[in-house]
Amino acid sequence: MSTDTEERYVVREIRADEWPTVKALRLDALRDPVARLAFLETYEEAAARPDAFWQERVARSADGAGAVQFVAVASDGAWAGTLTVLMEEAGTTDWAGFPVDRRQSHVVGVFVRPEHRGRGLIEALFAAGLEWAWQHGASRVRLLVHEDNGRARGAYRKAGFVPSGVTVALVEGEGRELELVVERG
Repeated sequence: MSTDTEERYVVREIRADEWPTVKALRLDALRDPVARLAFLETYEEAAARPDAFWQERVARSADGAGAVQFVAVASDGAWAGTLTVLMEEAGTTDWAGFPVDRRQSHVVGVFVRPEHRGRGLIEALFAAGLEWAWQHGASRVRLLVHEDNGRARGAYRKAGFVPSGVTVALVEGEGRELELVVERG
């Protein structure tokens, strides 16, 4: 007799009233050993932000207009992982000052708690994020990953992302970010 002990997860969009849990998950992500390579803010910066910041951030994502945050929820209710998808419009510039030449989505804030890694959550989160991007008219989805973050690069390749050849130089001595993309098929 075999027993199914595999954890079950539900991937869904966050709700506006869940800002305290969004904040807690973000702070946990910023404690990850590779956070300095993966995120553009520190734990101290995020922890110092007032509750109003988190409420507004979550409300913008929960309305689903220009951005959406997905969360993977374990069967016990714990938030196991997350990613956010931002819509970028043709004719604008992105956060690094590069021109955006088409309607595309940009994935940010990818994190899976260590105890939930290796269970297919990255693929499930990306499937939800890509579906949202395609439904909202994106022609491609991109993300940036630090050249030294091998764990993330491997996970993104498994999710179907490939290098575009675009790199973004970071502050001197901090390396560079590599752009990975998935084109609408």
